[in-house]
Amino acid sequence: MDFMCLFVTFTAIAVLGIVFVVFFEAYKRRNNHEHIEVSAIFEDPSSLKQVPCPHIVDPATKYISLIIPAFNEEHRLPGALEETMNYLQQRSSKDPSFSYEVIIIDDGSADETKRVAFEFVRKYTVDKVRVILLGRNHGKGEAIRKGMLHSRGELLLMLDADGATKVTDLEKLENQIQAVAKREYHQGDSSDSDPRFRISDIPVAVFGSRAHLEEKALATRKWYRNFLMKGFHLVVLMAAGPGIRDTQCGFKMFTRAGARKLFSNVRLKRWCFDVELVFLCKWFRIPVSEISVNWSEIPGSKVNLLSIPNMLWELVLMSVGYRTGMWRISNST
Repeated sequence: MDFMCLFVTFTAIAVLGIVFVVFFEAYKRRNNHEHIEVSAIFEDPSSLKQVPCPHIVDPATKYISLIIPAFNEEHRLPGALEETMNYLQQRSSKDPSFSYEVIIIDDGSADETKRVAFEFVRKYTVDKVRVILLGRNHGKGEAIRKGMLHSRGELLLMLDADGATKVTDLEKLENQIQAVAKREYHQGDSSDSDPRFRISDIPVAVFGSRAHLEEKALATRKWYRNFLMKGFHLVVLMAAGPGIRDTQCGFKMFTRAGARKLFSNVRLKRWCFDVELVFLCKWFRIPVSEISVNWSEIPGSKVNLLSIPNMLWELVLMSVGYRTGMWRISNST
């Protein structure tokens, strides 16, 4: 009997301790959506001048911005960037109204990622390619948030530095955003000729999806990886609700108005910021579509089995933070 009392007492203490830690960590991160202490300056390596940095509250001056987070990507980044720039240049030559920029966020890399990125700035000019240096590693979520908040596009696309998704697939997401934005504007096809219609003003999000590849992936992955991923999907469902089958695909597009609302509020700095985006889209009632994209696994992935517990931890913090009101959502943007 005494043993049972001790067991129950220690169990209760352990549970209370875990609850305290969760609430304490959620409270600490309540202001994580504020800017990190890094000045947002674009450097022009050709002239050594500092280029004024725009903000997402400013009017768009480009049609599309591509935001690429990079952490120790000196080997995979060059090929992906070359493919991306070739596509953008070819499209621009066919359509003079198609203006673009590529923003590379070096998330505290310890290799030559910075040098590789600035080589592309020199080659294509600082108007077309820009680099933000975060100084130290903050996480993919913070890197993308920083790039989004200092972009110039009407449309903003986040994509991974490894080129796992073909850049040409952005047209699928772009077409879907155009269609949804017109529908939201309640003008149908006539919005094309309405001078008041600007796609940048209509909050819309479109997520690239690999869900159509899931059956093949289940057949080739180890059983324990499938078990962990199924468990993770269940927790995501509980944290963010139903509606999106693949929250973790790194290929997502937003209108400027949508990105302004979402990335001014995102607090998670690492892998699960994608799930937080889904939660915030539902909070703001931003239309979200899921579009299948071509995807191939590129060697060098930084996601491993040890990432799963960290993802689950972030999801717990997100649920506690928002559901207790500690993480307040700003509607001012």
